[in-house]
Amino acid sequence: MSQEPGLKPETDEKVIPYAALEATKALSQTDEDAMGISHGQEGHVGGTRMSQKELDLQNAKYIKARQRRKAMYGWTFLAPFTILFVVTFLIPIFVSIYKAFFREEAGDCGPFGCEGGAVSKFVGLSNFKAAITDAGFWTGLGRVFYFGIFQIPIMIILALALALLLDSLAARHAKLYRMCYFLPYAIPGVIAAIVWIYLYSPEMSPIMSLLSWVGISPDLFSSNLVLYSMANVTTWTYTGYNMLIFYAALQSVPTELYEAARMDGASEWTIARRIKIPMLSSAALLTVLLSIIGTIQLFNEPAMFAKPASLPSNYMPMMFALNVKNNVATLDGYSGLGPASALALVMAIIAGLMALVYALIQRKVAPSNE
Repeated sequence: MSQEPGLKPETDEKVIPYAALEATKALSQTDEDAMGISHGQEGHVGGTRMSQKELDLQNAKYIKARQRRKAMYGWTFLAPFTILFVVTFLIPIFVSIYKAFFREEAGDCGPFGCEGGAVSKFVGLSNFKAAITDAGFWTGLGRVFYFGIFQIPIMIILALALALLLDSLAARHAKLYRMCYFLPYAIPGVIAAIVWIYLYSPEMSPIMSLLSWVGISPDLFSSNLVLYSMANVTTWTYTGYNMLIFYAALQSVPTELYEAARMDGASEWTIARRIKIPMLSSAALLTVLLSIIGTIQLFNEPAMFAKPASLPSNYMPMMFALNVKNNVATLDGYSGLGPASALALVMAIIAGLMALVYALIQRKVAPSNE
C-alpha cells in the first residue's frame, strides 16, 4: 500500500495511553513487593531464584506478620478496658470471696486484757452460716421478694406499652419521645432517689402541697408506704431502659408481616396482640432477668430513704451488708469486711438461682421462636 509523505503508517495495533501503562506497572510492582519479590526479578528474592514452594512460604510469613500487627493494634485499643475491668471488677470479686472466709476477732486475751487489738482469723464457712441463719437477713430478703413481685410486672408492662406506642403507625416524633422516656435512666440512681425524696417531703414538695390542698396528706415515708415509694422511684428510672429493649426488638420484626396483616383487615390492636407481642419473647426474657438481678441488688433507694423513713440497718440485704462492713450492724455478733462479703456472696448466689429458674421456666412455657 502506498503511503503519502508526512502521514503515519496505518496499523492494527492499539495504542496504550502512557498514564495507563505507568499505572499498570506500579500496580504490578506493588503486588511483587507484597509477595517479597524484588522489582524486575520475577521469581527472585534478594537476587536468589526461589521455587514456587519457597515463594508460598515467604508469602505465608508475610501474611502471619501482618496478622500479628493487626492483633497487636487490637490488643492496644482493648488494653485500657481490660485493665479497668480486671482492677475494678475481677479483683474485687476474688478479694471478696477470699475475705468471706475470714473475720476480725479480738487478739490473744489474758488476765490483763487483749493484746494487739483485732486480728483476722480464718473461720471457714462460719460467715456464710451466720448469714443464712440470721432472721433479719431473711426479713430483708422477704421485702426484696415482695418489692419485685409487684414492681417488676408494672415496669415491664409500662415499658412494653410505650414501645408498642412508639412502633405504631400513629406515632409522631418517635425519636423525641424515646429520648424523653430514656432520660430518667441517664440520671444516677442516688440523684434520682434524692429528687424523689424532695417530692415526697410535705415541707418542700409542690406535689404534696397540692394534695394537701385537696385534703389528701399521705405520709410516703411511713413503714406501710415507704416500700411503694421506693418502687415508684425504680419504675420511673428503669421503664425507659426496658422500653428501648422492646423497641429495638420490634425493629427487627419483618414489616412484611404487618403489611400482610393489614391487607387481611387486621387492626393495629390485633397486629400488636397477635404478631408484635409474641415476637418479643426473647426481649421479655432479657428485661425480666435484668430486673430480677437488679431487684436483688437494690441498694440506692433504701440507702437514701434510710434517714427520712427511719429504716432499720437490715431493711434490705445489700444495705445490711454495707452496714455490717461499716460496723453499724453486726452479723452473729461480728462486723467488718468478712461477714459483709459473705452476705454479698449469698445474695449473688440467690440472684443467680432466681434468674436461672426463671429462664428455665420461660423457655419451657414459651419456647424461643428461633
